[in-house]
Amino acid sequence: MSSRTAHLDIRGMSCANCSRTVGEALEALDGVTSASVNFATDEGSVEYDPEEVSLGEIYDAIEGAGYEALSETRTIGITGMSCANCADANRKSLESVPGVVAAEVNFATDEAHVTFNPADASLDDMYRAVEEAGYTPVREDDDGEESVEDARDAARNDEIRRQKRLTLFGAALSLPLLAMLAVELFGGGLPETIPGTGIPVGWIGFAFATPVQVYLGREFYENSYTALVRNRTANMDVLIAMGSSTAYLYSVAVLVGLLAGSLYFDTAALILVFITLGNYLEARSKGQASEALRTLLELEADTATLVDDDGTEREVPLDEVEVGDRMKVRPGEKIPTDGVVVDGDSAVDESMVTGESVPVSKAEGDEVVGSTVNQNGVLVVEATKVGSETAIQQIVSLVKEAQGRQPEIQNLADRISAYFVPAVIANALLWGVVWFLFPEALAGFIRSLPVWGLVAGGPVAAGGAVSTFEFAVVVFASAVLIACPCALGLATPAATMVGTAIGARNGVLFKGGDVLERVKDVETVVFDKTGTLTKGKMTLTDVVAVGPAADGSGVVTADDETLDEDAVLRYAASAERNSEHPLARAIVSGAEDRGLDLADPEDFENVPGHGIRATVDGKPVLVGNRKLLSDAGVDPAPAEDALRDLESEGKTAMLVAVDGDLAGVVADADEIKESAAEAVAALRDRGATVHMITGDNERTARAVAEQVGIDPENVSAGVLPEDKADAVESLQADGTRAMMVGDGVNDAPALAAAYVGTALGSGTDVAIEAADVTLMRDDPLDVVKAIRISAGTLAKIKQNLFWALGYNTAMIPLASLGLLQPVFAAGAMALSSVSVLTNSLLFRTYTPDHDYRFLDFLRR
Repeated sequence: MSSRTAHLDIRGMSCANCSRTVGEALEALDGVTSASVNFATDEGSVEYDPEEVSLGEIYDAIEGAGYEALSETRTIGITGMSCANCADANRKSLESVPGVVAAEVNFATDEAHVTFNPADASLDDMYRAVEEAGYTPVREDDDGEESVEDARDAARNDEIRRQKRLTLFGAALSLPLLAMLAVELFGGGLPETIPGTGIPVGWIGFAFATPVQVYLGREFYENSYTALVRNRTANMDVLIAMGSSTAYLYSVAVLVGLLAGSLYFDTAALILVFITLGNYLEARSKGQASEALRTLLELEADTATLVDDDGTEREVPLDEVEVGDRMKVRPGEKIPTDGVVVDGDSAVDESMVTGESVPVSKAEGDEVVGSTVNQNGVLVVEATKVGSETAIQQIVSLVKEAQGRQPEIQNLADRISAYFVPAVIANALLWGVVWFLFPEALAGFIRSLPVWGLVAGGPVAAGGAVSTFEFAVVVFASAVLIACPCALGLATPAATMVGTAIGARNGVLFKGGDVLERVKDVETVVFDKTGTLTKGKMTLTDVVAVGPAADGSGVVTADDETLDEDAVLRYAASAERNSEHPLARAIVSGAEDRGLDLADPEDFENVPGHGIRATVDGKPVLVGNRKLLSDAGVDPAPAEDALRDLESEGKTAMLVAVDGDLAGVVADADEIKESAAEAVAALRDRGATVHMITGDNERTARAVAEQVGIDPENVSAGVLPEDKADAVESLQADGTRAMMVGDGVNDAPALAAAYVGTALGSGTDVAIEAADVTLMRDDPLDVVKAIRISAGTLAKIKQNLFWALGYNTAMIPLASLGLLQPVFAAGAMALSSVSVLTNSLLFRTYTPDHDYRFLDFLRR
């Protein structure tokens, strides 16, 4: 293969050294001939040998250097796939396209998720790659993303209808063949010729079986040709084509006198009818498995009532709503898009997004989610997110991404599938030849076993009713038809698809099937305190005036100014006015509630992890922890008793110094979430170790930990934001698999460092982006739900794999030993894949308020 040149748009470079760093990282890769990176244009050009290095490795090298190469990810619907080998053929074809970084093809969803460099590859290139692999892509229109979903649904429905028509057509032509078989077996046998014509009665079977071969068999024969000749692989279609054509061609040879033996036209036709019926049921099951996503999308409102500045109301289609538009939402109506309430108050049913059935009160300033239902009051909502940026669309996007990223356990199935079909064909040929060469010895051995009799009593050489060659043909056909790589290929993606949908229904979003698999293995759960175990809404609880100049009444004097509690609070709140930290906002709100007249601070400086410095009324003010004051030469010792008392109550106490003297202490408290203790207890019951990490002081942290049931020894207090990731990594140093649960910007590095990062949906976009799991509700108990869903999904995958592997392990030997008729083998093959899908669909009834049990669906 000749070398390729990738044209990259590289983000994050700020100087010539950056471009040199990227260039050196690229040229260090084996297979990269040259790399040119231009800082001025943010562009790079890389010449490489695709036989030695992939475009994905080039992207990884750029990311490893600390920069980002622009890429896009698109989902392409694909029709015509029949097994995991088909998906693999599409993946290889897509990844061979210049500019494609990576491709994952999901046989269960009939979709490909393709990451590509838009400078070097286009959708048309990928469509051609799918067609070159022998399959049909679902092409996008120019109408946008909605039409893409409609096109995929239409393609899926068309496939269901097509398989149904083929099944009915084949069944209609097979009924006379079944009637002839019944007469032959139970009615004394068929006449040799058609009465009054002298034409052998076998031509009737030929007349009915041939149209079935042409119309039902055509798809399998064409796909077999594509697989063998174009893709140089063997898939399930090859097995079906070989089994059916063997029975049909053998019967034709007997009918025209080339061979002596029995006719198997009924078998040839019924093989295709059973397989097509299985494909029809499979297509229907796939549609049901993806129904959860369609249901979510159908929850969206169709229109919105916009309110103009003059109060005029007008109804517009949802796609015409823009950010900043104000929408009136009446009781019973769906909120059209994400926004913030600017007028009115009401209860809103958010169950379709969070899984929480209790309506949530909303008033002016509260955020609302699109597609949720307004219950009883009129709301005016200002749109903040529209189109693909809304929560409902993001949920669908995350679930689809998760379904496209398969668990590691799928690699086992993929490795087996890659060799499965060739091994089955080799096995069938081997046993066909062995039966032909050693019929008496084999028949004698089989008859000595405690099993049912051989097909047709065995070969004539061993006392049976058919010739040795005919029996060998029957064994070959049965052995290729009984094998079912389809069930193996469906086992993991079908269960993953249902598992991610269960998560979405309960407000738990997994970023991939690989994440879904990892969550169940978590041994330690690390909670951030503020906003995760607590509500994150601090309120001012205490103000204490203390200091070296305090008189008996607790009043402090500084520079002839008397500082009572209100004065201490005024200085602290004035200094904190420019801070966005929750502790600071609580102090400011508390001062305003007391009616204090606050000043505008000057020289404001945030000291991360310690507090703030500012100048108020010309005096330097410090608000923060002991270290902040000590570094400034202020002795915090006189406030130690007050600090200890407040911190022992779980409050966050902050020292206040004014003009170089200790002035007092202010304290905030953060209410613990109602379900925090229950979540910790449930995790400990599962055998998980629970830790808490916080920037708060030791006493406050331990007080909160005691209230929620966390062992004080598992509390990490006083951890600076930049050190949270190090704390998580130290927990994992001995191989422990840790889940970090957080919600803030400062949690993002720790979320990324953890074995599984979990972000609360109420948290910042940065935290959610860094996380593997997003919890749509503000409820720590959903961490337990995530683990339960993960464990349940993996249990279902293992059930499916056990069935698929067990079926093939048991049935292939039976067919090879001459104990199965080809028509029964074909029926069992069709039933196998349908049963795997049915088992996965039964999982849809599971609710993660308890651990998954195998027979849960019977309890519904």
